[in-house]
Amino acid sequence: MKAIIFGSNGQDGYYLGLLLRRSGIEVFESSRSSRSYIGNVSDYSFVSGLIQAIQPDYIFSFAANSTTKHDALFENHLTISTGTLNILESVRLYCINCKVFLSGSAMQFSNTGVPINESTPFDASSPYSVARIQSIYLARYYRNKFSMHVYVGYFFNHDSPFRSERHINQKIVSAVKRIAKGSKEKFEIGDLSVRKEFAFAGDIVEGVWILINQTEVYEAVIGTGVDYSIQRWIEICFGEFGLDWHDHVTRNPNFQPDYRRLVSDPTLINSLGWNYVTDIDKLAYLMIHSSIAV
Repeated sequence: MKAIIFGSNGQDGYYLGLLLRRSGIEVFESSRSSRSYIGNVSDYSFVSGLIQAIQPDYIFSFAANSTTKHDALFENHLTISTGTLNILESVRLYCINCKVFLSGSAMQFSNTGVPINESTPFDASSPYSVARIQSIYLARYYRNKFSMHVYVGYFFNHDSPFRSERHINQKIVSAVKRIAKGSKEKFEIGDLSVRKEFAFAGDIVEGVWILINQTEVYEAVIGTGVDYSIQRWIEICFGEFGLDWHDHVTRNPNFQPDYRRLVSDPTLINSLGWNYVTDIDKLAYLMIHSSIAV
């Protein structure tokens, strides 16, 4: 069996690739750089040509610039919206029995601070969420119109040693490691009280694999359902070295967070047999003691 991973250069692509190979799947990786097939998912000729040539049994789409900033408006539209359309139309024409997985996001839902599930309404609150929402409606159209096997997993915050410092959890880890080696730096955090999930990417892709290998559920929230504050993450990371975080962290009183609390209700994916195994302490240990250069 064969699988294509679009957007394979990120943490989800990495851990899914490991899982698929362990399962005996031949994996074809595609990204804009550093993988087997270099190309842009927004380029229909590239996508359709790859799908025609490989004839995969599975396609996984992780390609995205995960930022809600307006500056990424066109990139989000091309990568997520157009990219999804390119994949689904190519599958319809050349490989209709292929199973397709699309990554969704917690950020595309209306968030009132209560746990989010599959029934929570969408909210077009940013260019990123608009692109994600459009991709979901494309998935539903192709699923309903052409009976295609198109799955969506809605991801909440998850991390790994493969995160870059553009993401706050890795930024904190990297700073703590430098401070533990003698750096006198201080780093700024916007709001320590913001609460979110601290999941491990390796666990999340296990949920993806379970979802795509059944035919009763086609859209599911994939998250831990457990939230912690940013302050708790900082305490754990500094605590690993016996350091007092108060000596190294400053706060930006003018910072406006995108949300106060973002947490999932994973009841549905749990009913399919998936649950997370890596808690916040294990995740922090894994990221702090990793030798991976990000």
